[in-house]
Amino acid sequence: MTRPPAGPQTLLRSLNARAILEALARRGPLTRAELMGETGLSRTAVTQVLRMLENGEAVASAGEDRATRGPAAARVSLHPSLGCAAAVHIDHHSASVAILDPTGRVLAERSGPFPPAGDLVERVDAMTGLLTAALTPAAGPLRVAVIGIPGIVSRDGAIRDDHGPDGGAFRTALETRWGCDVHIENDVNLAALAELSGTVATGLDSFALLTIDDGLGAGIVIDGALHRGAAGIAGEVMYLPQPSLPIGAPVLSEVVVADLALTNGRDAGAPLRVHLDAALAGDAAAVDMMAELARRVILVAGSITLVLDPAAYILAGDAAHPAFEEAVREAADEIAHLLPLTFLVSSFGREATLVGAVGEATAVLRDAIFSDILTPTERTRR
Repeated sequence: MTRPPAGPQTLLRSLNARAILEALARRGPLTRAELMGETGLSRTAVTQVLRMLENGEAVASAGEDRATRGPAAARVSLHPSLGCAAAVHIDHHSASVAILDPTGRVLAERSGPFPPAGDLVERVDAMTGLLTAALTPAAGPLRVAVIGIPGIVSRDGAIRDDHGPDGGAFRTALETRWGCDVHIENDVNLAALAELSGTVATGLDSFALLTIDDGLGAGIVIDGALHRGAAGIAGEVMYLPQPSLPIGAPVLSEVVVADLALTNGRDAGAPLRVHLDAALAGDAAAVDMMAELARRVILVAGSITLVLDPAAYILAGDAAHPAFEEAVREAADEIAHLLPLTFLVSSFGREATLVGAVGEATAVLRDAIFSDILTPTERTRR
């Protein structure tokens, strides 16, 4: 792949090239006239940069525009060989993989079981099998993967979950097996990032996403940016102290749901979604369960508000179920005279984490590709 020549014009040519690459990544195939409109560059500048990018196999012909009047104009797009990225969501039982190109277009998806309690080799094998099934030759080489996973994730990609800290072993093993950069992020944080691109959070400069997936988690956005905390612990709200609960007891988990089901005469082995559906259908015992769980979530939201005061709370995962949303609003109304709380429902529901992973993977993939195209080699620097 060729790069801009060193010399007085290097910076200007690189800036123009980045503008064109970003336009093609954002909009897809474009004509020269459309690139001029997107970038503000002259026809001469666009033509010169495209010639350089074509020689370097960074862009390729993408047919002709026959939808407008006049002679058909040739379109160009990012070259398919530039590579792809993987966006991954791992939960407590399964994993989903999406393969995407630099425009963010999803090329393929696969889902399958994931052994959360398995050893490192089993987990890496499971993820590699899903990735291999999703990858297609047309996608080009895999350049980067972004993985959302339950647990506390430090800045260096180390994971701390119910099995303890892994010291970054999972990320390192995947990078070795897949031959690309792997970025690990907390699943709820990715869901919160997804909301920044959705319609629900439009106009909100700060919000907290509350999601239920076996347990309760939060993703916190302050002044339009995700707040991870110094050690990645921000948002771990499942163990916030609450009245009548022992210190360290979970606010909401599979065990809590089972205990409440037993107390209310329902099946203790049923997952939360079964009880939610029953509550929506009017089952009195299930409604009582949701009222208790909602009360606990309101106490969590109230605690966050007294410290950070977000503009709203966005419900995701099982928390976005209509029965739980109704229970939360009723519980919030009871304390509204003391502490008003605003609740909204996620734009993406149970897919929020994967949507967030797709967005992050797209951004990282573009940065990697553009850097390779535009960064001069050691030879051209001399």
